[in-house]
Amino acid sequence: MDAKVTLSFDASVIEKAKNYADSQGISLSRLTEVLLRRLTSGGYQSLEDFPVSDWVQQLSEGEAQYIKIPKSSKDLRAKMRDSK
Repeated sequence: MDAKVTLSFDASVIEKAKNYADSQGISLSRLTEVLLRRLTSGGYQSLEDFPVSDWVQQLSEGEAQYIKIPKSSKDLRAKMRDSK
């Protein structure tokens, strides 16, 4: 059963994704569904593990940047100290 969801993306990413989906003969909704299905069923521990780098590179205008949160209070304190 299909369900509707509203997502917000940068307009240029949407346009590129629509073009890519069209070139593949599928809708943007199905493209998104395929990617989310793979992400949630592949046992990936993080986004960095998800093998979409070529696809992301084609659709994005720059390199993706993931900001990781330090895992310990010691790391957090060091990060705060370094940013001053």
